[in-house]
Amino acid sequence: MLRSFMTGKIHRATVTEAALHYEGSLTVDAALMDAAGLLEGERVDVVSVTTGARLSTYLIAGGEGVICANGAAAHLLHPGDMVIIMAYGLVDLDREDPPAGRVVLVDERNRMISLAAQGS
Repeated sequence: MLRSFMTGKIHRATVTEAALHYEGSLTVDAALMDAAGLLEGERVDVVSVTTGARLSTYLIAGGEGVICANGAAAHLLHPGDMVIIMAYGLVDLDREDPPAGRVVLVDERNRMISLAAQGS
């Protein structure tokens, strides 16, 4: 049976921009994506620590420190909001162990503070 596990997370990032009229997605600092093992075009869930809003979208790689809510997401996420960005993968537990999801912690300017495996 396939089960869904968190594979990568950027924890407590700060939204820097919101572009309502841009094609929908979430633009994220490419270095943070790489550290968390996230890929451009990958589906992610985004949770606002600030408002409690939750949404699913896909990623676009962006410049240093950028976390930009594009399209409809700009109605839910605003500059200054703190968010958690999470990706998931399917695992056949009969064939492999659950992944140790990568967790990237960032500061208020979206600079990486630490990288750890989930639960460590």
